Amino acid sequence: MLQVYNTLSKQKELFTPIYGNKINFFVCGPTVYDYPHLGHAKTYTQFDFIVRYLRYKGYEVFYLQNITDIDDKIIDRAKKLEMPWKDLSIKFEDIYKEDMTSLGNTSVNEYARATDYIPQIIQQIKNLYDKGYAYKVEDGIYYEVSKFNEYGKLSGRTELKQEDSVSRIDEGNAKKGWNDFCLWKAKKPDEPFWESDFGAGRPGWHIEDTAITESYFGPQYDVHGGAIDLIFPHHECEIAQMEAASGKIPLVKYWFHTGFLNINAAKMSKSTGNFKTVRDILKIFNYRIIRYFILSAHYRATIDFSIEGLQQAKSSLERLNNFIFKIDMNLDDVENISYVDEVRSKIIGALDNDFNTPDALAHLFDFIRSQNTKINNGKVVSNLFAELNLIFGDIFNTSDKAIPEIYIMELIKEREHHRKTKNFKKADEIRDLLKNKHIELYDSLDGVKWRVLEQ
Repeated sequence: MLQVYNTLSKQKELFTPIYGNKINFFVCGPTVYDYPHLGHAKTYTQFDFIVRYLRYKGYEVFYLQNITDIDDKIIDRAKKLEMPWKDLSIKFEDIYKEDMTSLGNTSVNEYARATDYIPQIIQQIKNLYDKGYAYKVEDGIYYEVSKFNEYGKLSGRTELKQEDSVSRIDEGNAKKGWNDFCLWKAKKPDEPFWESDFGAGRPGWHIEDTAITESYFGPQYDVHGGAIDLIFPHHECEIAQMEAASGKIPLVKYWFHTGFLNINAAKMSKSTGNFKTVRDILKIFNYRIIRYFILSAHYRATIDFSIEGLQQAKSSLERLNNFIFKIDMNLDDVENISYVDEVRSKIIGALDNDFNTPDALAHLFDFIRSQNTKINNGKVVSNLFAELNLIFGDIFNTSDKAIPEIYIMELIKEREHHRKTKNFKKADEIRDLLKNKHIELYDSLDGVKWRVLEQ
C-alpha cells in the first residue's frame, strides 16, 4: 500500500484518491522569463518520476502544470531586451518545454498559461470580493489575510523566513495587513492590462493557480506539488483563496514538496554566480546521468549538485548498464523468476514508502551484485529493467545499440592481454564481438582507440 508524506498533516498517510482510481495532480510551473535552471531540473524530474510511478501502480493521473506568462519579472526582462512581453514569454515557454523533454520529463498532460484564464481569474477575485475576503485600494485588489482564520495551516506559520520564495511579496503602501497579498494589480503605464469590473489591470501571482485548478478540477483535488520554498507564502495563499471562495475544505488532499538544490554546498543564486542552467549541464552529461543523479536522492531531500557528484552518478549508472549489456536476450532464464519477483517486491516496497528512490536503487544494486558472476541472466532479468525504465524514465540502456563505455574499455584491455600472450584467436573474437555491436577498434600512436560505426 502506498504511503505518502503530506505537508499538510506533517506525517505519512495512506494514499487514497478522492475519486477511486483517478488522480488530479497539479504542480506549480515556471515563470517563463529565462532559461530553466538546475532547481527546475530537480523539481520537475522528481515530479515526473512520481507521476510515472502512480501510473505504473494503475492510477489514471491527469498531470497539470501552469505557465506563468505574465509577471513583473517577465515585464522587466522584456523591457531590458526591448521586445514585446508576449514574445519573451512564448520564447522561454518553448525553451522550458524543450529542456524538460531533453531531461525525459514527458508525463505532463497539459500546460495552462495564466493569460488564457483571465476571465476565470477575474471571476474568482469577484467572488472573494463579494464574500468580504478582498478589498480595493489604489494599486489593486488585495486579499485580507486576517479574514481567513486558517491561514498558516500548511506551513505552520505566518511569518517569512530566509529560504522562502519572497519575490512575489506584494509591497502595496495602502494594504491593511503586512501579509495581505495582491489579487489584481491596477494598470500601470506601458504595462499589459485586461479590463475587469474592478478596473483595468493584470492578475497577481497567487490567483492564477487556483483559477486554473478550479477550471480543470473544481474546488478540490488530490495532489498539489511544488518546491519547498513555495510552501509559504505561495501555497498558503492558494489555500486561503480557494477555500474562502468555495467554502470547501481542504483545497488539496495531499501536498508534496521537493527539497532544495544547492550547488557546491551553497544555495543556487544568480547574484553570486552560483548558478547553472539545464542546457549548461546537458552539454556535459547525458540526460540519463542527470536523471539518475536526481532520482538517486529522495524527493524531499536537499541535493548538493557538483560535477563530482554527477561523475559518481555516471559511474553508478555505468555499473548498472554494464550488467544489462551482458544479459543474453536469447536465454529463457525461468530459474530467475522467483528471485526477480523478490527483488521487484523490495523495489516496489521502497517506492511505496513515500517514493523512496534511494532504497529502491540500493535493492537493485544488491541484485546485480548477486547476479554479476552468473551466466544465466536472460529474458526474465531483462524484463525487470524494462519495467523499471517505465518508472525511472528510460535511464537504463536496454538496447544493444547503447554499449556502456566501461564495458568497451574492459574488452579492449582483455583483447590487449590476449595479443600480448599471442592468443590471437581470442583477440579477434573480441574485435568481431564489438564490430557486431557497431564498435570499431583501430590502432593509433596513443594505443588502441574505438569509434561508433554509422548504422
